[in-house]
This record gives sequence, structure tokens and C-alpha cells, in this order.
Amino acid sequence: MKFFYLLGALVGAVVPWYYNLRAFEEIGTGFTPQAFFLVGFQGSALLGSVAADFWIGSTVVLVWMMAEARRLRMKHSWALVVWTLLVAWASAVPLFLYFRRRHLDGEERAATHPG
Repeated sequence: MKFFYLLGALVGAVVPWYYNLRAFEEIGTGFTPQAFFLVGFQGSALLGSVAADFWIGSTVVLVWMMAEARRLRMKHSWALVVWTLLVAWASAVPLFLYFRRRHLDGEERAATHPG
């Protein structure tokens, strides 16, 4: 599963950024973070639905990721919030799942091989 998570993190970074770069070209010099955020809600009801679905779902998952990282005492979990904001949520979630699995595997090894 760890390989699958890493592959998902890679694809989740590359594909959204392909479209981000296309959006930067379309928006041009009028690019602002607000324009980039709001463009998903404009154009059609379907785009608004997809944007609302994304923002609501990603916010809930991001809060869960931080709570789970805190519960497991994972180090540097704040970096995943930065990764989410700078790269892509579609990349941060599988990356979190990779680090979570790696952390849990380390705990399991420590429990079965103390010393």
C-alpha cells in the first residue's frame, strides 16, 4: 500500500498542477488567490457543486489528518498542511496516508522487537 500512496501523491501533484498552470494562463495578469479560489464557483452550477464538494470535503479531511497525526504523535505533520496549500490536497492526502502507514509500521516493529 505504501507504494500506492506514493504513486497517488505524485499523480495528485502533477495532474492538478497541469490544470493550475492552464488556469494561470487563462486568468493572466488578473491572477489573485481570491480569483483562483472563486473561479471554481463561476461558470455553471456543476462547477459550483464540484468546488463546494472539494472545499467542504478537503477541509474535513485536513482536520482529520491533523487530529490523527496528533493522536499518533507523528512528527512534522504541519508540513502536510503547507503541502496541501502549496501543492495540492490530492497529493497531501495520499502523502499523509504514506507517512501514517510508515509510522504505524515502525510502531509495530518496535512492539514485536523491543530492545
